[in-house]
Order: sequence, then C-alpha cells, then structure tokens
Amino acid sequence: MPNNLKELEDRLWAAADQLRANSHLKAGEYSVPVLGLIFLRFAEVRFAQADAELQAAFVGRRRGITRADYQARRVLFLPGRARWTHLLHLPEGEDLGKALNEAMSDIERENDDLKGVLPKSYNLFDNSLLVELLKTFNAIPVDVEGDAFGKIYEYFLGKFAMGEGQRGGEFFTPTSIVKLIVEMIQPYEGLIYDPACGSGGMFVQSADFVRRHQGGTLVIHGQERVEETVRLCKMNLAVHGLGGSVIQGNSYYSDPFEAVGKFDYVMANPPFNVDGINKEELAKRSDRFPFGMPKNDNGNTIWIQLFYSSLAVGGKAGFVMANSASDARQSELEIRRQLIQAGAVEAMVAVGSNMFYTVTLPCTLWFLRRFDFANAPLSARPQQILFIDARGIYTQIDRAHREWTEAQIGLIASLARLYRGEDLNGFVFDPAQFPNFTESQVSLLHSAFSTLHYKDVPGLCKAATLAEVEAQGWSLNPGRYVGVAEKNAETVDFAVQLEELNEELEALNAEARVLEEKIAENFVQILKNTNA
Repeated sequence: MPNNLKELEDRLWAAADQLRANSHLKAGEYSVPVLGLIFLRFAEVRFAQADAELQAAFVGRRRGITRADYQARRVLFLPGRARWTHLLHLPEGEDLGKALNEAMSDIERENDDLKGVLPKSYNLFDNSLLVELLKTFNAIPVDVEGDAFGKIYEYFLGKFAMGEGQRGGEFFTPTSIVKLIVEMIQPYEGLIYDPACGSGGMFVQSADFVRRHQGGTLVIHGQERVEETVRLCKMNLAVHGLGGSVIQGNSYYSDPFEAVGKFDYVMANPPFNVDGINKEELAKRSDRFPFGMPKNDNGNTIWIQLFYSSLAVGGKAGFVMANSASDARQSELEIRRQLIQAGAVEAMVAVGSNMFYTVTLPCTLWFLRRFDFANAPLSARPQQILFIDARGIYTQIDRAHREWTEAQIGLIASLARLYRGEDLNGFVFDPAQFPNFTESQVSLLHSAFSTLHYKDVPGLCKAATLAEVEAQGWSLNPGRYVGVAEKNAETVDFAVQLEELNEELEALNAEARVLEEKIAENFVQILKNTNA
C-alpha cells in the first residue's frame, strides 16, 4: 500500500481517467458508474471483514448466519453474485456489464436504504473497459486504514465535478469550503439538516468532525431537488458508513421534515440568484419565511430565511451565498435588517475567487444562530458581528482553481473561536504558513493567540457593533469593516495587488450584468404596460 493516501488517490484517478479518454463515453456517462464501482469495492471489503467475524462467532451454533447478522454490524449484505471477488473472476468473454447491473439490483433488493440508488448503466461500457476498471480498483488494499474508501469516493467526486463544469457544481461543494463551515459551527451531536444537500459533503465532513472530537450522534436529514444527485448522496453516505434520511424534493415548497425550529445544525451550498419562484405560495408559510418575501425575482433571501427558521433555539447555521446578498438594496435590505436585529448573524467570511469549480466569482460564507429572546435579558443579546476577509487566504491548485489548506482553515475557524471565547482545538498560529500577512497582522495575531483574547486585525477581521453595521446600510460585506492592513516597509508585490484588483473588477462586472438584465426586463414590462 502506498505510504500516502493521496498517492493512492492520484494513481487510481490517473488510471480511471486514462481509460475514459480511450472510450466512447462522455464524462456524465462514466462518472456515476465508476463511483458505483468504488462503492462496490468498499461494500465487499466491509462484508468480508464482517463475514470472517461472524464465521468465527457462529462456530458450533445451530442457527446459521443471516442477512440480519451482517446488518446488525452496519454492513451491507451482499448476495453471492454481487460480490467483488465473483465479478473480478468471471470467465473471459462473460457479459460483465450485465453482471454488474444484476449485482447492483441484488444489493438494492437486500438493502432497503439503497433501493433505486445504485447505477445500472454498465451495459454502455465495453467489456474490456469494465475489466480494466475492476483491476484498477482491485488495487485498493483490503486492509486500508481509516475512512480511506470514503476519502477516495470524495476525491473522485471532486475530480468529476471539476470536469463537468456547471453540472459538477450542482452536486459537489469543494471540500475545503465544507471543512471550514464544519469547523466554524462545530457539530458535535444532534440533528443536522442540509436542504440543498447535493452529494452529501456537509454530512460526511460533519461526521468526520464528530469522530475526531469524540462527539455524540449526528442524525442526518437532507433534501435535494435532482433525483440523480440524491442517489450520489446516498452512495456517498453508505461508503462512509453513514445513514440518514435523504429525500428528493424542492426545498422551497417541500418541508418533509417539518423543519421549523427543529435542527441543531443547518449547512448548505444552495443555488444562487434563482428566479421564477412562486413567492405567493411561499408567503403562506410565514413560519418558514418570517421576514417576508423579496419584491425582486431572486431567491437568495428566501434560502437565508429557510436556513434560519429551521434552527432550534441555540442552533447554528453555516452556508455559502452569493456576494450580492450581503449588499442588496430595497426589499432584500429590509429582510437583512430584520435578520441582523434578531441577533441571528454571528459571522461573515468573504471568500476569494476561483474556489469553486463552476464559477470564478468570489462568494460569502454566512454563519447564523438562533438566539433565545424569550429567556434572555436585553443586555445578553448579541451586539456584534464578526467579519473575516479571507479573500487573500488561499493555495493555488492550478491556474483556475484554489483551495484552503488545513492550516488556513484552522486560522479562519480559530479567529471565530477566539471571538466566542472557545477552546482552539489545538490550533497553533504559524506565520510561515501565511507569507502574505504583513508584519503588523502577524504581530496582532501572535498577541491574540498567545493571550487567547480576540483582537481586530486590519485587513483580516473586525468585530463590528450593530450600530456600525446600521451606519453601513445594514451591509454584511466584510470588506466594508475589516479595513486595510498596514503595508510592510518593503515593496508591495505588484502581481498580488493586480490580482486583487482584478477580483474586485470581476465581482463588479458580474453585479453589473445582473443589473443590466433586470433593467432590460423592467423596460420591456414598462413598454407592455404602456401599450396595454
């Protein structure tokens, strides 16, 4: 086995991608069945381990081993012809596509949670391609440690999402974004909900957080509009040894979990700037949308209210949102004002461009909490919001993509923990990991982390009072509050400065295009009304 899981992931991906390049299949036809093979390999390893334990435990017993005995160990029961070893050693010339389709159907029949979930399009693959894919994934060692299968599955999900562009962004949120959301809201135990759950990355990383911090039980609830993506999510959960309730449906109109006031944690990466929503229908549910409907045709503030209303008292939400929602005017501003005055907004994190596979534009992470107004005096109500500008914190993966390292995630999350007065979970600030920080920023951060007392750091973070937020027109744009870092005496890196200016220009151009479209729509409507 390679010394490094990353080495194994890279080797498996290179082999699988090369096989696809030499086939007649499109990326969309190839991705889900390949993920299904990773799932099947995982299921076989877990089944074989449980089978060995059960065979030893049942020596001398009258009762034979049943499906229920495997499932009691949280292991999927695999009928004989659905086992990896059986499929790998089928006679040459056997129709492997048909055999794999039958194997997936057999697994669904024996495991109720997976009914209708597994791929059954292996008949589209040439036999020789399937043989090579089985050999490729057979290289995953049976004694692989930890959650390696789940990590391999997530790695392939990310690679496929990167290759599929816009559609990829619908089912996959980059792992470093998800990890930061999880580290910020710290889901130790309780009920967790993602109403736009995609392939389930929020659940997977939350479960990993619980494992690392020896937390309690997380009860998973998810809803996703696209049926194929629901299947990806259920496979992802199964590969990670997780279970939960994931339902296909449109979260604007469908409330299958009766979510209002229910969940300890809400996490999501919803679609931005959705139009065509039936707001008249939604307005009937003031409990779900307590701050009213926006007058413009944009779903951002509808999502934000849905996340907030789903929180139980003391609950926390973290989600990705379009930058425009932080500064939008008119009816959206009014909704934002009510949210802020309700003490709901705890922190805002500005994210730079190129962190997502589908769009180059920057975005914002919102962090909300449900405050107990009924039982708290006015003096105890939140009077500040933490703003973090993380646009300058990133690691370049390739020309078009960036991510956060564990150290970068740790710093951002630890700023929030300092602000709350919480334990830092072992984080140690190492300025060598942040070469772009100025001397004054490093000095302030050293002081904050050594004394365990939060400090505002110009150009990075600011705890703004509600009066300051009101003075800024209830804007939640971190850039308005954190200020500018004091430059070092040495010359400023021109390339970095130019890139920062270009990011701002891209964001402004995108907002301008949205405004142009709205103006054009309004102009057409005015003409229609005039001629009517």
